[in-house]
Amino acid sequence: MIPHIRKQPLPVGITFIVVLAATLHQCLTQEATATTAIPPTVVAPATPASPGNPERGNYNVSNGNGTACLMARMGLQLNVTFLSTDNKTVQELVNLHPNQTKFAGSCDADTATLILMEDKTNLTFSFLLNTTSNKYHLNSLALSASWPDMAAPLSASNSGLDYLRGTLGRSYMCREEQTLSVDQNFSLNTYQLQVQPFGVSSDQFGEAEECELDEDDMLIPIIVGAALSGLVLIVLMAYLIGRKRSHAGYQTI
Repeated sequence: MIPHIRKQPLPVGITFIVVLAATLHQCLTQEATATTAIPPTVVAPATPASPGNPERGNYNVSNGNGTACLMARMGLQLNVTFLSTDNKTVQELVNLHPNQTKFAGSCDADTATLILMEDKTNLTFSFLLNTTSNKYHLNSLALSASWPDMAAPLSASNSGLDYLRGTLGRSYMCREEQTLSVDQNFSLNTYQLQVQPFGVSSDQFGEAEECELDEDDMLIPIIVGAALSGLVLIVLMAYLIGRKRSHAGYQTI
């Protein structure tokens, strides 16, 4: 007698799971791309030409004994809307250049200020510390600019902000680009930002508290990877079950 093996077709359940896995992978990938590809935007009369990402600068404020009381490391880009000398509304993106920027500031028990100055442009950051909760935030941003193509000097400020929130003795970090809206004529784009306005020790940044944008970038790959790992496990188990059943179908003539 010659044994005859009856071939079994691939179970329909396994085929379905494989197709489902491929579809879910494609959907998760598209969702991840869509989530990270939409940056914060500012409504403006026209889209200005981008000058590229700004260079990262170091801006430290020292107290009376010469030790740092406020530390900031960041790239800064001004997004400004103004009336030009030919009576047109213009929007410009302007990078600050660390090697051309002078800085100053002050530190008190519950307030800290950083002032950046570059070629008829002054940018002032003001931080506030809640001494009860030991939490700080950027509560005020102010810009004054007098550029050659402006019909009149521009002044924009907002003292009711709640950006760059951190804990006393720790730094706030955001590697991703973020937009700090001030008013309808001015917003500030930050890049690779790390700042600590209170509780600086030994001229070093404290432990970093990362922004939500950075956390989201780390979370999406973890979710996608976990989902794919689960699907691979399901497909493998279905294959092993189907293979075991196929052995039961062997017949001998």
